[in-house]
Amino acid sequence: MISSNQLMTAPASLLDARGQPQFGKFSGQIAQCDWTGLSAPYQRSGPWRYFHHKRWQYVALATEELFCGIAIVDLGWINTAFAYAFDRKQGKEVGSFSQDGLPGLTANVGDRPAAGAASSFRFLANSIDYRHMAGTDVYRLQLRCGAFEIDAELDAGSAAPFLLALGPIAGGAAHATQKSSGMPMRGVVKASGKSYMLDSGVASFDYSNGFLARETSWRWASAHALDMGFNLQAGYFGTQENVLWLDGNLISLGQASFQFDASNPMSPWHIRTDDGLLDLHFQPEGFRRENKDLLIAASRYLQPVGSFNGWVKASHDAEPRLVRDLVGVTEDHFSRW
Repeated sequence: MISSNQLMTAPASLLDARGQPQFGKFSGQIAQCDWTGLSAPYQRSGPWRYFHHKRWQYVALATEELFCGIAIVDLGWINTAFAYAFDRKQGKEVGSFSQDGLPGLTANVGDRPAAGAASSFRFLANSIDYRHMAGTDVYRLQLRCGAFEIDAELDAGSAAPFLLALGPIAGGAAHATQKSSGMPMRGVVKASGKSYMLDSGVASFDYSNGFLARETSWRWASAHALDMGFNLQAGYFGTQENVLWLDGNLISLGQASFQFDASNPMSPWHIRTDDGLLDLHFQPEGFRRENKDLLIAASRYLQPVGSFNGWVKASHDAEPRLVRDLVGVTEDHFSRW
């Protein structure tokens, strides 16, 4: 029997034989995010799918000294990418890149979220390339954006099971996300004339692919060590992607609440779940903010970098596990796309 917070094994495909999405929160990897054959009531016209299909690849690199966030986003009618490096000891951003691209030309987010993953962004002399190395458990990230450079390898060989979440979307159709647990990494980041070694740090990735509503918003929190990590979201995806990784186990979490002062990015956050398995306080050390207004589209994005303290539990009757200075991010995001 599967307990209330133990996850079933990921299905082989997003859709069943009747073209229905196999909604749920799963442990494991899916080979491909292929929505071909999606049937009613989730089926939509070709033009609707073009404008509502959203795909992104996000990678986080965290050490005691540095935090990096890197994203490639394909919105169909436009694409974009960003990357930043935040020096935690200096309390400031030391590397940054943000660029909107040309549809169908500058960005590619592949349909394989784990094994076989390949996503890239190229604009003039700037490039970001992320891919799984065939026949290995290694993912490679390379970034060349002026004097800001990243060469990193993420090793999933000993990582805890990945999360696969599939769910319906109000105002959209269906959505899927594949998120990794914490992975050891090696490599170097070069920014502001300094080299930051990654070998003692922890990496994670977030791949998402689905048909979202015209207006989409969320709050998000994510942090990872090798023995502990979590992913929490409140917004368009309900509780589908709320999970805890603890000692190699993937544990389902309930609804997450985020208490914070949106007008003060450096103010503390309080985040907890309604199942009593997680209660955390987050203290920002700095933040990345970007607001865009493209007339027919707009986005408001705030991602503080900082540390989490509090406790988590594997089950209701388990002893709380203390969380101390776990580096990660929170996010407050709205998009009209």
